Amino acid sequence: MKRRDFLKGVAVAGAAGVVGFPGIWTQRKAAWAANGEIPVGILFSLTGAVAVVERTLHDAALMAIEEINDNGGIHGMRLRPFIEDPASDPATYADRARRLVLRDNCVSVFGSYTSASRQAVLPVVEGRDNLYWYPTLYEGRECSRNVMYGGAVPNQQQQEFVPWLVENFGGRFYLIGNNYVYPREENNVCKMILDQIGGEAVHEEYVPMGHSDFSSVINRIRQTNPDVIFCTLVGDSDVAFQRQFHAAGFDPEQLPVASLTRSEVEVKAMGGAAAAGHFSSAPYFMAHASPENARFVEAYQRKYGSDQVTHFVSEAAYFQVYQFKAAVEQLDPSDITPTNIRAAAVGQTLMAPQGEILIDENLHTHLWPKVAQWDRSGQAKVVLESQERIAPEPYWAYEGQRCTGEGLVTL
Repeated sequence: MKRRDFLKGVAVAGAAGVVGFPGIWTQRKAAWAANGEIPVGILFSLTGAVAVVERTLHDAALMAIEEINDNGGIHGMRLRPFIEDPASDPATYADRARRLVLRDNCVSVFGSYTSASRQAVLPVVEGRDNLYWYPTLYEGRECSRNVMYGGAVPNQQQQEFVPWLVENFGGRFYLIGNNYVYPREENNVCKMILDQIGGEAVHEEYVPMGHSDFSSVINRIRQTNPDVIFCTLVGDSDVAFQRQFHAAGFDPEQLPVASLTRSEVEVKAMGGAAAAGHFSSAPYFMAHASPENARFVEAYQRKYGSDQVTHFVSEAAYFQVYQFKAAVEQLDPSDITPTNIRAAAVGQTLMAPQGEILIDENLHTHLWPKVAQWDRSGQAKVVLESQERIAPEPYWAYEGQRCTGEGLVTL
């Protein structure tokens, strides 16, 4: 191609707004707030191994979108959800996120439950400077400027929980989790805390996702005779383990299972009798008493069925849509871009079902940690709770590193 033909092509492409040329930003700004709609992506698995949890996140996010649209939208514009099913496969999350960002011009994407899926999406949103709203508790040690983190990090779940368990039950912990990054990192933090307060991990093991036969684990528990089972099993594995643990006749008053991942969804699946007497640490439980939570639970059950439950990740999937709304409301419609939404969101407070939350400069969320004990009805009674919002510290257990508004800083 001759130089003059190439330059002519660039000029035409720029005027048309073709990807990769100067006109792209004008085109995308218009697309992000065009025809009275704001496109957003919904990326939760509706099929596959984690669908049992992610469908509830999908439902909670869509309920928030519907509420916002029914109340006039944002600046008079409706949120338009583009829905993709990543089928519980990390590679598919990345592919579907790419569709939402590039093909559908979504100004933000809401999605994921596991850390593996979030990490699969990271290169997509970072490469395109988009925003990924991630509602799930996670292991920390991440500081992306393109992820809005709505779930708890280790200091918001373990800082009070582990010492409380040691004080009430003893310091010999048996650590059991699924074999991926979240359980391993959370267990590293647990061991650090135990070392500081004179406890110990008497055994640590990991099983594949979906693992369902825990007979050998239960035999090792009998042999090691721990004081606490510290559990980071997720989904079907947690359900199978707790049923078998209960059937083996262990007394929760003598040997409790203490979980970072067990919510009302897993308890409903395993049965209240199996969960009764054991503990979870989370910022939200369905039984939390507040006007905001009463409205949330009532609306969710009215829409999806009176037998449905809310939990600490579905609550975050719900309030993150409202965090998005509050940020966009601060912008002129012509300025609705991912980077402007991020800037508007920082420092923002919102009354969520769990209490008033705040988006930190590191894009994580100030939350209200709670420890609760499950009863036979499948609900949880709070036995320990913070009297103030706890700031998120994703690198809390690791000296010399800090996540800030400028990104990761090495001290």
